[in-house]
Amino acid sequence: MEQETTKLFDSELKVMGILWKEGDVPAKYIADQLTKELGWNKNTTYTLIKRCMKKGAIQRSEPNFMCHALIPKEEVQEAETNELINKIYDGSADKLFAALLGRKKLSAEQIEKLKQIVGELE
Repeated sequence: MEQETTKLFDSELKVMGILWKEGDVPAKYIADQLTKELGWNKNTTYTLIKRCMKKGAIQRSEPNFMCHALIPKEEVQEAETNELINKIYDGSADKLFAALLGRKKLSAEQIEKLKQIVGELE
């Protein structure tokens, strides 16, 4: 049975993104960053931090309400990718891959890198 990953909404992912990028930081730092980047009110950010804590995505400790990400970025990326594949591409990763490749002209270097990735999967 697959382990279920905590579902995070886009706004919660903004909070998590700062923790994944910066590491452990005070809640005030997260609020200041999101005020600068997105114009969010500090109370909005604090509410989102609390929501992430309830979901088990963030642990907060003293002093200074230090926030620590409990869920790794890669785990969320994998869960979101799987959800996209299941929801939009009928569970078919090759359909997603074909759609991505059909939208953009790839350089020879990018094509070579993709061949290497596929080769490692074989």
